[in-house]
Amino acid sequence: MKKNKFKIFAAMALASMLSFSSCNDYLDVSLQDQMTLEEVFSKRVTTERYWAHIYSYIPREYEYLDEGCAVPLSDEAQFSWYQWVDYLIFKTGSWGPTSTAYNIWKNKYTGINQATIFMDNVDRCQELDANSRKIMKAEVRFLRAYFYFELLRRYGPVYVWGDVAPDPLIKPDQVDRHTVDQNVNFIIEEFDKAIADLPLEVADMNEWAGRITKGAAMAIKSRVLLYAASPLFNGCDLYKGKMKNIYGEYLFPQQADPNKWNKAAEAAKAVIDMPQYKLYEATGETDPFQKAIKSYQGVLFDEWNSEIIWGAWARNPTNANFGSAESYYITRFLPPTLLRNAYGGYCPSLKLVDTYPMAESGRYPVTGYDSNGQPIVDEKSGYKSTGFTANYSHPIDGAMGLINAHNSCVGRDARFYASILANGFYWINNYAGNKQVTFYTGGTSPYKGNDGDCVKVGFLFRRMVDPQLNTNNGNYGKVFWSYCRLAEIYLNYAEACNEKPQRDETEALKYINKVRNRAGLNNLEEAYPEVIGNQELLRELIRKERMVELAFEGHRYHDVRRWMIAEKELTGKNYTLNLLATEYEQSWNRTDQVWMGADNIFEPKHYFFPINQVQLSEMKNMTQNYGW
Repeated sequence: MKKNKFKIFAAMALASMLSFSSCNDYLDVSLQDQMTLEEVFSKRVTTERYWAHIYSYIPREYEYLDEGCAVPLSDEAQFSWYQWVDYLIFKTGSWGPTSTAYNIWKNKYTGINQATIFMDNVDRCQELDANSRKIMKAEVRFLRAYFYFELLRRYGPVYVWGDVAPDPLIKPDQVDRHTVDQNVNFIIEEFDKAIADLPLEVADMNEWAGRITKGAAMAIKSRVLLYAASPLFNGCDLYKGKMKNIYGEYLFPQQADPNKWNKAAEAAKAVIDMPQYKLYEATGETDPFQKAIKSYQGVLFDEWNSEIIWGAWARNPTNANFGSAESYYITRFLPPTLLRNAYGGYCPSLKLVDTYPMAESGRYPVTGYDSNGQPIVDEKSGYKSTGFTANYSHPIDGAMGLINAHNSCVGRDARFYASILANGFYWINNYAGNKQVTFYTGGTSPYKGNDGDCVKVGFLFRRMVDPQLNTNNGNYGKVFWSYCRLAEIYLNYAEACNEKPQRDETEALKYINKVRNRAGLNNLEEAYPEVIGNQELLRELIRKERMVELAFEGHRYHDVRRWMIAEKELTGKNYTLNLLATEYEQSWNRTDQVWMGADNIFEPKHYFFPINQVQLSEMKNMTQNYGW
């Protein structure tokens, strides 16, 4: 293969070889052009194409309008469009078993079947040596299990075919879902088998960057076990006495097993102990705050660094109407409309903006909201929710000019400035000149009512756009995406240590502090002396830290569900800055009058997607999820 082909996941999707049938038989594969399985697996090139094609079933989490992304479903984001988007029906609770949006069932089971076919046939290819075949099979075994995990966290437990292709003798009405424990046990067993055969590192990063390694499989194992230990999957009251399958088994555990937290902690620590991974830290910067900013930026901009456990280059968008550049969804939708060819509308929620800690105190400044959506401020944090600081110099973009900064944007932690483009800040580079961005009515990137191509919150998310790219001149570059990085594993471990039966507060604090310290913050116990001996407070602070550190990386929607706090966090009015104002200072008041869409609704039944009616029509005895 030519250099970089796999690296950018240009996976040659076998369009001339494979076709997938209708939803009634999507577990079948048909070979076109008179090719048989024997012929496909007789040559190295066609075997590698089949193998690369299985990688294409990995979700495009960076395409924020794609079914694989959870960011717009969560409370960390508030995108600007009311029309031609799928996420709004989920945020407003107007979805159900006939909804097609975000329905990944068919796609994942197709990928699962393709993976099984590959594993059953790859050893026929004698043009590949035995070790190459073993590694490729291990990668595909991991991917198959990962697809099951994608189904599990979206629908709850599903039917597991096991280590064989679907049996055509099994009638659809004989199929029902296996239990949570059966799903998790199968996934973990498959991961362990893959881990045994996977290499520690990719041999040639120029050609094969993005392939699954031992560390990647171990890291996702950590994530799966964290989910399995979490309240949603581990004996929650909501599912007690409900949802038995046709085999007479409750789909969900009827009581919690605290020891599952031990397994989650052990799996995370096994990754932490691997010597090749460490938190990314920028070099050559003597100023601690600047180093903290550049370290957080460098996680994504210095591709394939030591923090990345599993990463990938973005693949082309699936919707031709939105262009062909791999980075289109980010580099055109994140920048403000005052720039050429920019849509501006991928906005962080006020809740996310409010969560970033204060640099000096290290405390998370907003503890909640009153009935009018106004922030309840932790007075010990040093945060000011009103007023302005004149002649403020932005920590990154200060050379472009001094600004009249709202006090809520002053004194925040390094990740705030690396991530948030606030009303009144300058754009992140000056290829088009120094551009101050204001979002109010009549501003430089103004609010435009129903028009989706404008900011409706008062903030944009800048983190994914490399300031070195001249997007104003059509240089969109390539987007590097982290599917899993060490900071997540540290936070997984901290959470599990805080929750396991023999609670280990020391270890939990140690690893959350590693993440905070990289961001220039003090230790958590210095910011919150009252956290010592307080499991509930530490739990809350770990959750806040995950929201900030992993912002827009696809974790938040799944986190609030597995913690079973989604009914609180994903419900309520959509508050924004008052972008209806025609003057900058007045635009900083908060209001629920800018967003014209419906309020957010999350009910108990929304913790899992319903099994779609299409699947229920095929498999009439499949147990539907609670509430649907």
